Amino acid sequence: MLQGITMNGKPLVYLDNGATTFKPQPVIDAVNYFYNNINSNIHRGDYEIAFKADQAYDHCRKTVAEFINCDEREVVFTYGATSALNTVAYGYARKNLKEGDVILLTRAEHASNALPWFRVAEETGAKIEYIELTPTGKMTLWNLRKAIHEGVRIVAIAAVTNVLGVKTPVREICRMAHKVGAVVMVDGAQSVPHTRTDVKDMDCDFLAFSGHKMCGPGGTGILYGKYELLEKMDPMLLGGGANARFDSKQNVILKEAPIMFEAGTPNIEGVLGLDAAIQYLMKLGMDNIESHEQELRDYLFAELAKLDNVTVYNPDGDSAIAAINVKGVFSQDAACYLASQGVAVRSGNHCAKMLVDVIGTNDTIRCSMYFYNDKADVDALIRALRTCTLENCVGVFF
Repeated sequence: MLQGITMNGKPLVYLDNGATTFKPQPVIDAVNYFYNNINSNIHRGDYEIAFKADQAYDHCRKTVAEFINCDEREVVFTYGATSALNTVAYGYARKNLKEGDVILLTRAEHASNALPWFRVAEETGAKIEYIELTPTGKMTLWNLRKAIHEGVRIVAIAAVTNVLGVKTPVREICRMAHKVGAVVMVDGAQSVPHTRTDVKDMDCDFLAFSGHKMCGPGGTGILYGKYELLEKMDPMLLGGGANARFDSKQNVILKEAPIMFEAGTPNIEGVLGLDAAIQYLMKLGMDNIESHEQELRDYLFAELAKLDNVTVYNPDGDSAIAAINVKGVFSQDAACYLASQGVAVRSGNHCAKMLVDVIGTNDTIRCSMYFYNDKADVDALIRALRTCTLENCVGVFF
Protein backbone atom coordinates (compact mmCIF):
# COMPACT_ATOMS: atom_id res chain seq x y z
CA MET A 1 0.00 0.00 0.00
CA LEU A 2 1.28 3.46 -0.88
CA GLN A 3 2.04 5.42 2.27
CA GLY A 4 0.91 8.96 3.01
CA ILE A 5 -1.24 9.50 -0.10
CA THR A 6 -4.98 9.95 0.33
CA MET A 7 -7.97 10.20 -1.99
CA ASN A 8 -11.37 11.43 -0.87
CA GLY A 9 -10.05 11.46 2.68
CA LYS A 10 -9.07 7.80 2.62
CA PRO A 11 -5.68 6.08 2.17
CA LEU A 12 -5.09 5.67 -1.57
CA VAL A 13 -5.42 2.15 -2.92
CA TYR A 14 -3.87 2.51 -6.37
CA LEU A 15 -4.95 -0.24 -8.76
CA ASP A 16 -4.45 1.53 -12.09
CA ASN A 17 -0.87 0.46 -12.73
CA GLY A 18 -1.74 -0.70 -16.25
CA ALA A 19 -2.19 2.99 -17.07
CA THR A 20 0.87 4.36 -15.28
CA THR A 21 2.94 3.70 -12.16
CA PHE A 22 4.26 5.64 -9.20
CA LYS A 23 7.91 6.69 -9.25
CA PRO A 24 10.42 5.64 -6.56
CA GLN A 25 12.73 8.26 -5.07
CA PRO A 26 15.81 7.23 -7.13
CA VAL A 27 13.88 8.10 -10.32
CA ILE A 28 12.85 11.49 -8.97
CA ASP A 29 16.42 12.08 -7.79
CA ALA A 30 17.83 11.26 -11.24
CA VAL A 31 15.53 13.79 -12.92
CA ASN A 32 16.34 16.43 -10.32
CA TYR A 33 20.07 15.74 -10.65
CA PHE A 34 19.89 16.53 -14.35
CA TYR A 35 18.11 19.84 -13.81
CA ASN A 36 20.19 20.87 -10.81
CA ASN A 37 23.63 19.81 -12.01
CA ILE A 38 24.03 18.94 -15.72
CA ASN A 39 21.20 20.72 -17.52
CA SER A 40 22.39 20.81 -21.14
CA ASN A 41 21.67 19.27 -24.50
CA ILE A 42 23.40 16.02 -25.43
CA HIS A 43 25.97 15.18 -28.10
CA ARG A 44 26.32 18.85 -28.98
CA GLY A 45 28.15 20.77 -26.25
CA ASP A 46 31.92 21.13 -25.76
CA TYR A 47 31.87 21.86 -22.05
CA GLU A 48 31.95 19.84 -18.85
CA ILE A 49 28.29 19.56 -17.90
CA ALA A 50 27.38 18.67 -21.49
CA PHE A 51 29.94 15.88 -21.40
CA LYS A 52 28.46 14.60 -18.14
CA ALA A 53 24.98 14.72 -19.63
CA ASP A 54 26.26 12.72 -22.63
CA GLN A 55 27.67 10.08 -20.30
CA ALA A 56 24.51 9.82 -18.20
CA TYR A 57 22.26 9.61 -21.26
CA ASP A 58 24.39 7.01 -23.03
CA HIS A 59 24.57 4.91 -19.87
CA CYS A 60 20.84 4.25 -20.10
CA ARG A 61 21.31 2.49 -23.44
CA LYS A 62 23.70 0.09 -21.70
CA THR A 63 21.20 -0.44 -18.89
CA VAL A 64 18.37 -1.23 -21.30
CA ALA A 65 20.58 -3.63 -23.26
CA GLU A 66 21.39 -5.51 -20.07
CA PHE A 67 17.75 -5.47 -18.97
CA ILE A 68 16.35 -7.11 -22.13
CA ASN A 69 19.54 -8.93 -23.26
CA CYS A 70 20.43 -7.24 -26.53
CA ASP A 71 23.17 -5.19 -28.16
CA GLU A 72 23.30 -1.48 -27.31
CA ARG A 73 23.02 -0.66 -31.02
CA GLU A 74 19.57 -2.30 -30.99
CA VAL A 75 18.12 0.11 -28.39
CA VAL A 76 16.22 3.12 -29.74
CA PHE A 77 14.93 5.77 -27.34
CA THR A 78 11.34 6.79 -28.07
CA TYR A 79 8.62 8.76 -26.30
CA GLY A 80 6.71 5.62 -25.30
CA ALA A 81 5.43 2.34 -26.68
CA THR A 82 3.10 4.19 -29.04
CA SER A 83 5.91 6.04 -30.80
CA ALA A 84 7.96 2.83 -30.92
CA LEU A 85 5.12 0.91 -32.57
CA ASN A 86 4.51 3.71 -35.05
CA THR A 87 8.22 3.85 -35.87
CA VAL A 88 8.13 0.21 -36.98
CA ALA A 89 4.82 0.54 -38.80
CA TYR A 90 5.93 3.53 -40.87
CA GLY A 91 9.66 2.93 -40.97
CA TYR A 92 9.66 -0.78 -41.74
CA ALA A 93 6.22 -2.01 -42.77
CA ARG A 94 5.26 0.88 -45.04
CA LYS A 95 8.60 0.52 -46.79
CA ASN A 96 8.52 -3.26 -47.22
CA LEU A 97 4.89 -4.33 -47.60
CA LYS A 98 3.13 -4.68 -50.94
CA GLU A 99 -0.42 -5.24 -52.09
CA GLY A 100 -1.88 -8.48 -50.77
CA ASP A 101 0.63 -8.94 -47.95
CA VAL A 102 -0.97 -9.80 -44.62
CA ILE A 103 -0.58 -8.06 -41.27
CA LEU A 104 -1.71 -10.40 -38.51
CA LEU A 105 -3.20 -8.99 -35.28
CA THR A 106 -5.59 -10.05 -32.53
CA ARG A 107 -8.79 -8.31 -31.51
CA ALA A 108 -7.31 -7.73 -28.05
CA GLU A 109 -4.71 -5.22 -29.28
CA HIS A 110 -4.38 -1.74 -27.85
CA ALA A 111 -5.10 1.08 -30.30
CA SER A 112 -1.36 1.79 -30.54
CA ASN A 113 -0.81 -1.71 -31.93
CA ALA A 114 -3.78 -1.61 -34.27
CA LEU A 115 -4.32 1.85 -35.79
CA PRO A 116 -0.81 2.26 -37.27
CA TRP A 117 -1.21 -1.12 -39.00
CA PHE A 118 -4.65 -0.14 -40.30
CA ARG A 119 -3.14 2.94 -41.94
CA VAL A 120 -0.15 1.03 -43.33
CA ALA A 121 -2.51 -1.56 -44.79
CA GLU A 122 -4.56 1.19 -46.44
CA GLU A 123 -1.46 2.86 -47.88
CA THR A 124 0.27 -0.30 -49.15
CA GLY A 125 -2.68 -2.48 -50.14
CA ALA A 126 -1.82 -5.01 -47.45
CA LYS A 127 -4.60 -6.86 -45.62
CA ILE A 128 -5.40 -7.12 -41.92
CA GLU A 129 -6.21 -10.58 -40.59
CA TYR A 130 -6.78 -11.76 -37.01
CA ILE A 131 -5.75 -14.66 -34.82
CA GLU A 132 -8.95 -15.88 -33.21
CA LEU A 133 -9.15 -15.85 -29.41
CA THR A 134 -11.16 -17.83 -26.89
CA PRO A 135 -14.06 -16.04 -25.10
CA THR A 136 -11.65 -15.15 -22.27
CA GLY A 137 -9.05 -13.77 -24.67
CA LYS A 138 -6.66 -16.74 -24.79
CA MET A 139 -4.63 -17.51 -27.90
CA THR A 140 -4.52 -21.26 -28.52
CA LEU A 141 -1.74 -22.85 -30.55
CA TRP A 142 -4.42 -24.37 -32.77
CA ASN A 143 -5.81 -20.95 -33.70
CA LEU A 144 -2.27 -19.61 -34.10
CA ARG A 145 -1.39 -22.36 -36.57
CA LYS A 146 -4.60 -21.68 -38.53
CA ALA A 147 -3.84 -17.95 -38.76
CA ILE A 148 -0.20 -18.00 -39.88
CA HIS A 149 0.32 -18.71 -43.58
CA GLU A 150 2.73 -17.91 -46.40
CA GLY A 151 1.12 -14.54 -47.09
CA VAL A 152 1.76 -13.17 -43.60
CA ARG A 153 4.55 -10.60 -43.53
CA ILE A 154 3.98 -8.88 -40.16
CA VAL A 155 2.69 -10.31 -36.89
CA ALA A 156 1.96 -7.58 -34.31
CA ILE A 157 0.85 -8.81 -30.89
CA ALA A 158 0.92 -7.81 -27.25
CA ALA A 159 2.99 -10.10 -25.02
CA VAL A 160 0.38 -9.44 -22.32
CA THR A 161 -2.96 -7.95 -23.34
CA ASN A 162 -3.83 -4.74 -21.56
CA VAL A 163 -7.44 -5.47 -20.56
CA LEU A 164 -7.57 -9.20 -19.84
CA GLY A 165 -3.95 -9.63 -18.78
CA VAL A 166 -3.50 -12.69 -20.98
CA LYS A 167 0.00 -13.83 -21.89
CA THR A 168 0.51 -14.75 -25.53
CA PRO A 169 2.86 -17.56 -26.64
CA VAL A 170 5.45 -15.18 -28.05
CA ARG A 171 8.22 -17.73 -28.64
CA GLU A 172 5.86 -19.97 -30.59
CA ILE A 173 4.53 -17.01 -32.57
CA CYS A 174 8.07 -15.98 -33.51
CA ARG A 175 8.99 -19.52 -34.52
CA MET A 176 5.93 -19.95 -36.74
CA ALA A 177 6.17 -16.45 -38.20
CA HIS A 178 9.82 -16.81 -39.12
CA LYS A 179 9.07 -20.08 -40.93
CA VAL A 180 6.90 -18.14 -43.41
CA GLY A 181 9.27 -15.17 -43.62
CA ALA A 182 7.26 -12.82 -41.42
CA VAL A 183 8.66 -10.44 -38.79
CA VAL A 184 7.18 -10.15 -35.31
CA MET A 185 6.44 -6.85 -33.56
CA VAL A 186 5.82 -7.38 -29.83
CA ASP A 187 3.98 -4.79 -27.75
CA GLY A 188 5.64 -5.21 -24.36
CA ALA A 189 3.93 -2.32 -22.57
CA GLN A 190 2.15 -4.67 -20.13
CA SER A 191 4.81 -7.39 -19.97
CA VAL A 192 8.25 -5.78 -19.65
CA PRO A 193 7.44 -4.01 -16.33
CA HIS A 194 6.27 -7.25 -14.73
CA THR A 195 8.37 -10.17 -15.93
CA ARG A 196 11.88 -11.02 -17.05
CA THR A 197 12.34 -10.12 -20.73
CA ASP A 198 14.98 -11.72 -22.95
CA VAL A 199 14.64 -10.71 -26.59
CA LYS A 200 17.20 -13.27 -27.74
CA ASP A 201 15.33 -16.10 -26.07
CA MET A 202 12.03 -14.72 -27.37
CA ASP A 203 13.56 -14.21 -30.84
CA CYS A 204 11.20 -11.34 -31.60
CA ASP A 205 12.21 -8.91 -34.34
CA PHE A 206 10.93 -5.78 -32.59
CA LEU A 207 9.81 -4.98 -29.04
CA ALA A 208 8.18 -1.78 -27.77
CA PHE A 209 7.63 -0.68 -24.19
CA SER A 210 7.00 2.47 -22.15
CA GLY A 211 9.01 3.91 -19.28
CA HIS A 212 6.09 5.34 -17.30
CA LYS A 213 4.49 1.91 -16.83
CA MET A 214 7.65 0.63 -15.10
CA CYS A 215 8.30 3.41 -12.57
CA GLY A 216 10.06 5.67 -15.10
CA PRO A 217 9.10 9.19 -16.19
CA GLY A 218 6.40 9.93 -18.74
CA GLY A 219 7.45 10.54 -22.32
CA THR A 220 10.03 7.75 -22.32
CA GLY A 221 10.05 4.45 -24.14
CA ILE A 222 12.15 1.91 -25.92
CA LEU A 223 12.11 0.31 -29.34
CA TYR A 224 14.25 -2.80 -29.58
CA GLY A 225 14.94 -4.01 -33.09
CA LYS A 226 17.28 -6.60 -34.54
CA TYR A 227 20.07 -4.51 -35.96
CA GLU A 228 19.83 -5.89 -39.49
CA LEU A 229 16.17 -4.81 -39.54
CA LEU A 230 16.84 -1.37 -38.08
CA GLU A 231 19.31 -0.84 -40.91
CA LYS A 232 16.51 -1.46 -43.44
CA MET A 233 14.14 1.08 -41.88
CA ASP A 234 13.42 4.71 -42.56
CA PRO A 235 13.26 7.04 -39.54
CA MET A 236 9.85 8.50 -38.84
CA LEU A 237 11.40 11.87 -37.94
CA LEU A 238 14.24 13.79 -39.55
CA GLY A 239 16.21 16.59 -37.95
CA GLY A 240 19.19 17.53 -35.85
CA GLY A 241 21.33 14.84 -34.32
CA ALA A 242 20.16 12.03 -36.61
CA ASN A 243 22.03 13.07 -39.75
CA ALA A 244 25.74 12.94 -40.50
CA ARG A 245 25.54 15.67 -43.13
CA PHE A 246 23.28 17.28 -45.73
CA ASP A 247 23.72 20.03 -48.30
CA SER A 248 21.72 22.46 -50.42
CA LYS A 249 21.55 19.93 -53.25
CA GLN A 250 19.39 17.77 -50.99
CA ASN A 251 22.06 15.16 -50.43
CA VAL A 252 21.41 13.59 -47.03
CA ILE A 253 23.51 11.08 -45.13
CA LEU A 254 21.93 9.74 -41.96
CA LYS A 255 23.80 8.39 -38.98
CA GLU A 256 23.71 4.68 -38.26
CA ALA A 257 21.08 3.03 -36.09
CA PRO A 258 19.99 3.64 -33.42
CA ILE A 259 20.91 7.35 -33.58
CA MET A 260 19.22 7.82 -36.96
CA PHE A 261 15.86 7.26 -35.22
CA GLU A 262 16.43 9.87 -32.50
CA ALA A 263 16.17 13.20 -34.31
CA GLY A 264 15.82 16.37 -32.28
CA THR A 265 16.40 17.03 -28.62
CA PRO A 266 15.28 13.94 -26.68
CA ASN A 267 13.65 13.71 -23.29
CA ILE A 268 17.06 13.73 -21.61
CA GLU A 269 15.92 14.00 -18.01
CA GLY A 270 13.31 11.33 -18.72
CA VAL A 271 15.93 8.95 -20.06
CA LEU A 272 18.05 9.47 -16.94
CA GLY A 273 14.98 8.71 -14.86
CA LEU A 274 14.29 5.62 -16.96
CA ASP A 275 17.84 4.42 -16.31
CA ALA A 276 17.22 4.77 -12.56
CA ALA A 277 13.86 2.99 -12.84
CA ILE A 278 15.30 0.00 -14.66
CA GLN A 279 18.17 -0.28 -12.20
CA TYR A 280 15.61 -0.10 -9.37
CA LEU A 281 13.60 -2.97 -10.92
CA MET A 282 16.69 -5.06 -11.54
CA LYS A 283 17.71 -4.61 -7.91
CA LEU A 284 14.28 -5.81 -6.79
CA GLY A 285 14.57 -8.71 -9.23
CA MET A 286 12.07 -9.27 -12.03
CA ASP A 287 11.46 -12.85 -10.88
CA ASN A 288 10.61 -11.54 -7.41
CA ILE A 289 8.24 -8.97 -8.89
CA GLU A 290 6.48 -11.59 -11.01
CA SER A 291 6.17 -13.99 -8.07
CA HIS A 292 4.71 -11.31 -5.80
CA GLU A 293 2.20 -10.22 -8.44
CA GLN A 294 1.15 -13.82 -9.10
CA GLU A 295 0.44 -14.31 -5.40
CA LEU A 296 -1.66 -11.11 -5.38
CA ARG A 297 -3.45 -12.18 -8.54
CA ASP A 298 -4.42 -15.55 -7.06
CA TYR A 299 -5.66 -13.86 -3.89
CA LEU A 300 -7.63 -11.23 -5.81
CA PHE A 301 -9.40 -13.72 -8.06
CA ALA A 302 -10.23 -16.01 -5.13
CA GLU A 303 -11.85 -13.06 -3.36
CA LEU A 304 -13.68 -11.88 -6.48
CA ALA A 305 -15.17 -15.35 -6.87
CA LYS A 306 -16.94 -14.86 -3.52
CA LEU A 307 -18.85 -11.81 -4.77
CA ASP A 308 -22.21 -12.48 -6.41
CA ASN A 309 -22.57 -8.89 -7.67
CA VAL A 310 -19.43 -8.91 -9.84
CA THR A 311 -18.79 -10.33 -13.33
CA VAL A 312 -15.20 -11.38 -13.99
CA TYR A 313 -14.18 -11.48 -17.67
CA ASN A 314 -10.72 -13.01 -17.31
CA PRO A 315 -10.92 -15.72 -14.64
CA ASP A 316 -8.06 -17.61 -16.29
CA GLY A 317 -5.86 -14.57 -16.97
CA ASP A 318 -2.12 -14.84 -16.43
CA SER A 319 -1.15 -11.53 -14.83
CA ALA A 320 -2.13 -9.15 -12.04
CA ILE A 321 -4.97 -7.60 -14.06
CA ALA A 322 -8.66 -8.19 -13.39
CA ALA A 323 -11.33 -7.10 -15.87
CA ILE A 324 -14.68 -6.90 -14.10
CA ASN A 325 -18.04 -5.19 -13.94
CA VAL A 326 -20.49 -4.68 -11.11
CA LYS A 327 -23.80 -6.17 -12.18
CA GLY A 328 -26.37 -3.52 -13.04
CA VAL A 329 -23.93 -0.61 -12.69
CA PHE A 330 -22.23 1.23 -15.57
CA SER A 331 -18.47 0.78 -15.32
CA GLN A 332 -17.67 4.49 -14.96
CA ASP A 333 -20.29 4.93 -12.24
CA ALA A 334 -18.83 1.96 -10.39
CA ALA A 335 -15.30 3.34 -10.79
CA CYS A 336 -16.43 6.69 -9.36
CA TYR A 337 -17.94 4.91 -6.37
CA LEU A 338 -14.73 2.95 -5.83
CA ALA A 339 -12.82 6.25 -5.97
CA SER A 340 -15.08 7.62 -3.24
CA GLN A 341 -13.86 4.69 -1.14
CA GLY A 342 -10.21 5.50 -1.89
CA VAL A 343 -9.75 2.85 -4.59
CA ALA A 344 -8.34 4.00 -7.95
CA VAL A 345 -9.19 1.81 -10.95
CA ARG A 346 -9.83 2.47 -14.61
CA SER A 347 -13.10 2.10 -16.46
CA GLY A 348 -14.02 2.06 -20.14
CA ASN A 349 -12.67 0.17 -23.13
CA HIS A 350 -9.01 0.81 -22.24
CA CYS A 351 -8.10 1.67 -25.86
CA ALA A 352 -8.99 -1.90 -26.90
CA LYS A 353 -12.13 -1.19 -28.86
CA MET A 354 -12.08 -4.44 -30.87
CA LEU A 355 -12.24 -6.54 -27.71
CA VAL A 356 -16.04 -6.26 -27.63
CA ASP A 357 -16.00 -8.91 -30.39
CA VAL A 358 -14.37 -11.30 -27.90
CA ILE A 359 -15.90 -10.61 -24.46
CA GLY A 360 -19.23 -9.12 -25.57
CA THR A 361 -19.05 -5.83 -23.68
CA ASN A 362 -17.72 -2.40 -24.61
CA ASP A 363 -16.51 -1.40 -21.18
CA THR A 364 -15.07 -2.92 -18.02
CA ILE A 365 -13.41 -1.94 -14.78
CA ARG A 366 -9.71 -2.78 -14.92
CA CYS A 367 -7.86 -3.42 -11.67
CA SER A 368 -4.13 -3.66 -12.32
CA MET A 369 -1.52 -4.29 -9.63
CA TYR A 370 2.22 -3.81 -9.28
CA PHE A 371 4.98 -4.84 -6.88
CA TYR A 372 4.10 -2.14 -4.34
CA ASN A 373 0.53 -3.40 -3.93
CA ASP A 374 -0.35 -5.88 -1.20
CA LYS A 375 -3.22 -8.00 0.09
CA ALA A 376 -4.54 -5.05 2.10
CA ASP A 377 -5.13 -3.26 -1.24
CA VAL A 378 -7.09 -6.27 -2.49
CA ASP A 379 -9.13 -6.34 0.70
CA ALA A 380 -9.98 -2.64 0.30
CA LEU A 381 -11.13 -3.24 -3.27
CA ILE A 382 -13.30 -6.19 -2.24
CA ARG A 383 -14.92 -4.19 0.60
CA ALA A 384 -15.75 -1.37 -1.81
CA LEU A 385 -17.14 -3.76 -4.43
CA ARG A 386 -19.45 -5.39 -1.84
CA THR A 387 -21.18 -2.06 -1.24
CA CYS A 388 -21.12 -0.91 -4.87
CA THR A 389 -24.78 -0.85 -5.84
CA LEU A 390 -26.74 1.30 -8.24
CA GLU A 391 -28.32 3.11 -5.27
CA ASN A 392 -24.96 3.84 -3.64
CA CYS A 393 -23.50 5.12 -6.92
CA VAL A 394 -26.16 7.81 -7.39
CA GLY A 395 -24.67 11.26 -6.95
CA VAL A 396 -21.12 10.03 -6.46
CA PHE A 397 -18.48 12.15 -8.16
CA PHE A 398 -14.73 12.39 -7.74
